[in-house]
Amino acid sequence: MTFAPGDEVHVASLGKGIVREVRNGARYVVELKGRSIVAVEQQLTPVTEPKRSASRDADPASHPRQEPQVLRTHAPSSLDLHGITAEGATGALDAFVNDALLAGLAKVRVIHGRSGGRLKAAVHARLKQLPGVRHFRVDPANAGVTIVSF
Repeated sequence: MTFAPGDEVHVASLGKGIVREVRNGARYVVELKGRSIVAVEQQLTPVTEPKRSASRDADPASHPRQEPQVLRTHAPSSLDLHGITAEGATGALDAFVNDALLAGLAKVRVIHGRSGGRLKAAVHARLKQLPGVRHFRVDPANAGVTIVSF
């Protein structure tokens, strides 16, 4: 069987790859696990895929390949903002909420302190703007902490 550039093939004992170039003597340049190798036709077998709809086969460029979403395996469940300015706190809060969402956390705690209220006001104003935040409230046991739910 002959292969063309772009064909998915299985290279004997090495795994699945993609034909990148056809050479003389039934040799093929195959990209396999990030490397290019030269394989003879006898080492290759076609990879059979499930049937696709005709519209997708007609124009594969119109359906870009979706990259898998990267999930964080661990993120802290609380953020302490003591000693940070309101401007610095919003940047730290953005990164913290992003990491918590990627880690799949349901609730987190933001420690802003009780005195003054300027930091707490900045945190609450920013939480209202962030996508993915379902709701937030001041911890009834500690007025210096806000509980955020996703």
